[in-house]
Amino acid sequence: MAGQRRGFLDRITHRGALRRWRNAALAAPQADLAELRRQRGRARKLRRQLDELLHVADYRLALPAIGSDAIAAPHDSDWTWRPEAWRGPLPAAGGAAVESGVQLGGEVTLFHDCTISELTLRQLRNTREADLAPFGLRMDVFRFDGSYLSLAVALPSAAVAGLTKAHLVRVDCMVELESPLEIFARLNVKSGPNTEKLVREVPLNSGERHVEFDLAYSRLNEKRIDKAWLDLIFEGPQMNQVVLRDLTFSRRLRAEI
Repeated sequence: MAGQRRGFLDRITHRGALRRWRNAALAAPQADLAELRRQRGRARKLRRQLDELLHVADYRLALPAIGSDAIAAPHDSDWTWRPEAWRGPLPAAGGAAVESGVQLGGEVTLFHDCTISELTLRQLRNTREADLAPFGLRMDVFRFDGSYLSLAVALPSAAVAGLTKAHLVRVDCMVELESPLEIFARLNVKSGPNTEKLVREVPLNSGERHVEFDLAYSRLNEKRIDKAWLDLIFEGPQMNQVVLRDLTFSRRLRAEI
């Protein structure tokens, strides 16, 4: 009850303040100069406080909400997912001179064969209006003396529950590059002793930065599917900065012909 009364009094006070400043603005052309000078000083102090509030509010309200599951996936998808590294804050945000096999969270692992690691991998907060993911990953590569560099993303059990050869698996990624390079996506699906590997190049030069894997072209044993993971493979990554603003997965059944 006290909270409701306080809220009502705040609204009355706010309306009164707006009315006073509106009247002062209308009377300013004919106001006494001494009074106008006092009003100008008060208005400037008030404006500083309002500008500070607006700056913080605009920044915070523009951020994607932590834990957001908003995903731009095909409407007929029967499963969608965003890994935790893009969904919420990780206990360890990353590091420098990252060795092969280092995990960022429970789902993302960095692999390379560099003799001396000059790689950094770090989670960052997305702040742009266009971002759906609350977080992104930034990878800085300096000298690179290895032959491969990849990020492996372990897919959850829901990704393979009910998975069939009639499914299309789609990967959407929002990538920023300091310099051009090639990125390949390799979907790995383990069924029994065998692992099916499907590879697609991520079309970085087009507006649609997604790849689709048609499982009809695989030799998948639908009855023995154990797990799946995705490898993002970076070709020629030296002296480059790669920012993965978002990474999402979805799957849907192929339309019957």
